[in-house]
Amino acid sequence: MISAWQTRFGEKATEIPLVIAGEEIFILGDPNRQSRALRQATPTAAEVSPSDCNPEPSGLRQGEGAEGERVGVRGSSETVRPVGQTCLDPSRPGVIVGNYPRATEDLISRALECASADPDGWCSMSPSARFEVLGNVAQEFRKARADLMGAAMANAGKTLPESDPEVSEAVDFVEFYRDTARWWQEMPELAARPKGVVVVISPWNFPISIPAGGVASALAAGNTVILKPSSDAVLVAWELCKCFWRGGVSKKVLQFVPCSGSKEGRALTAEQSRDRKGVPVSAVILTGGTETALAMLRSNPRLPLFAETGGKDATIVTALSDRDQAIKHIIHSAFSHAGQKCSATSLVLLQDEVYDDPAFRRALCEAAQSLKVGSAWDLETKMGPLIRPPTGFLETALLVLEPGEEWALMPRPLEGNPNLWTPGIKYGVQPGSFTHMTEFFGPVLAVMRFYKLSEAVALVNQTGYGLTSGLESLDEREWDYWKNHINAGNLYINRVTTGAIVLRQPFGGFGKSSFGPAMKAGGPNYVAQFMDFGEAPIPKSEIRNPKSEIRSPKSEALVAICEGLRSRAHPEAARITQAASSYERRYLEEFAKEHDHFKLVGQDNFRRYLPIHSVHIRIHPEDTPFEIFARACAAHTVGSRAVIGMAAGSAGVSSASKARLSVALLEELTQSWAGAIEFVEESDEHLAQAIREGRVDRIRYASAERVPLEILQAAAEAGIAVVNAPVSAKGRLELLWYLREQSISIDYHRYGNLGPRATEVRATVL
Repeated sequence: MISAWQTRFGEKATEIPLVIAGEEIFILGDPNRQSRALRQATPTAAEVSPSDCNPEPSGLRQGEGAEGERVGVRGSSETVRPVGQTCLDPSRPGVIVGNYPRATEDLISRALECASADPDGWCSMSPSARFEVLGNVAQEFRKARADLMGAAMANAGKTLPESDPEVSEAVDFVEFYRDTARWWQEMPELAARPKGVVVVISPWNFPISIPAGGVASALAAGNTVILKPSSDAVLVAWELCKCFWRGGVSKKVLQFVPCSGSKEGRALTAEQSRDRKGVPVSAVILTGGTETALAMLRSNPRLPLFAETGGKDATIVTALSDRDQAIKHIIHSAFSHAGQKCSATSLVLLQDEVYDDPAFRRALCEAAQSLKVGSAWDLETKMGPLIRPPTGFLETALLVLEPGEEWALMPRPLEGNPNLWTPGIKYGVQPGSFTHMTEFFGPVLAVMRFYKLSEAVALVNQTGYGLTSGLESLDEREWDYWKNHINAGNLYINRVTTGAIVLRQPFGGFGKSSFGPAMKAGGPNYVAQFMDFGEAPIPKSEIRNPKSEIRSPKSEALVAICEGLRSRAHPEAARITQAASSYERRYLEEFAKEHDHFKLVGQDNFRRYLPIHSVHIRIHPEDTPFEIFARACAAHTVGSRAVIGMAAGSAGVSSASKARLSVALLEELTQSWAGAIEFVEESDEHLAQAIREGRVDRIRYASAERVPLEILQAAAEAGIAVVNAPVSAKGRLELLWYLREQSISIDYHRYGNLGPRATEVRATVL
């Protein structure tokens, strides 16, 4: 199989077309001449920007040819002049495995127009028909496992143990998202519809599973999709798209548009100007660097961005850990795929007793040193190549020691391939240092000392990232403290911090590791982000006394609001009562619980929801009483502190007066809430300043049209989510905007011994 892949992806470069509006666009001319021309123009390490150390899909990643290479459009006489580009093999320097034309802005505009027009009617297709097509797509992924793994090896330097699970995850994504999309689309109280055009911007480090998941989720929701893959993994993305097309997805529904994210690709995320025709993008799904996400939002604050970004992921090892087990987990988490995973452990915090243990240090270094570093084509390789020679932050991490630091294991480059580096381990990393606070995305492990668990947690949270985090401890009291105080989306206890599985460990982070509402990939709520929802009117037969609708003691405050509105014969009393009832019911059914869907023997996998600490509910003069009261009730139901804010002297005297009357009534009816609600008058300018200063966790508006640009700009700078979906009376949808999801995976067995939990009813082993 290896020799067959080498023949296919090495002896002759694959000619890869753009796929735009159903047409395939190739480079014209002699492929061998073209390959030679592109090889001569391959950028040196010095020409690659420092930001390329992150898995960001923007910027030049491969050899670039001269402007003016002609390309042809199959089935068309049109000729355009984009830049020719190559796909390289990180394991075999100089080997070109693919050639493709880079899309121009005109071609991107054409792709957007086709996606918006949806000539093949994907958006209007019935959910059951889309469900059937995506089932066929999943089967095509199964059939293409070998081709996908070969492409990932040739174009992304992934070893077989790294790429094989990716194909399985891609299958899981397609099947899971089609199931959850149909669940949302068939929910009787909601009328789901597609958002429209979704752009998927995928990375190179997981070139199979991540683009497959992004594309599948958008398609399952009924949207048309434009895939802009990382320039470092175009060949893999091409093989992936063929699975969708063979499964029955039209080439006008899923378009393949490789381009430079920092150049032509800006057209995919730019705000459409009003003085010329433009196609609005309904959603952008990004997996990449934190700075890439921030740059997109600064350029277009109105961009509907859903992004999973970087992480400075840490594992804490306490004195009460199994130290041999901890070393095993750390080595796998830190150096799999050469540390080029957003979930990779790059920071280890050792309690003083462990830090000062020479046996632990020696075993850790020897374990890392034992990893065979080499070509992904060598089946004995344990750690494959970097995607490109190290530059920027990663180069600094590999070559420079800061004050107090020392090499416990010094990394070194291997001759013959500038992409091959052995693992490095730094001891003596100081709090607040460059090494402590910076994501490197490579085979460098930083080690810090701590004395108390609370100190270690604070050091981890100090980075501002919050993607994955690990704890090695046998003391369940330490587990509880850590779970309640660590700020990360995916938590792992006594196991590796990589390898999240669909639904078992839905994936996504907090802080600088996430942008948008942050619903987890591989979780039941993810596809809902790419749908719009309507609601059926309330039948009169369903309007009941609020006391019979809201029963739990915790919800007495909601009952008081509903009874207060009912006693005043308020015109929105029935709808607000229905909303409060739905919020409570859905909270108790879904959001107040920890869910373990698998109950594996020896491993807990909990999916839970945490309330956003403080939600700023911004009142606009056009807000209805329902929109004002419902948002306050939703925040209170989940345990978020509601800050009800309205600008003084809002424009529109009549409507503003109505909104102010509603706010005054809300304040009167929530006297018993005490510190759970606050009413403020502040200008947009003051709110924007509070956002920039980090005093706002999330903002909830009732409509996208009511969000001032000034607020969006401040939120873009701070990376704060501004939720502007229509306010829903249905708790399964509305409560999502006041919560964040967290996954917790715990290996509770000890070398197969289940201890006191041996008698629990768990999933069948065989």
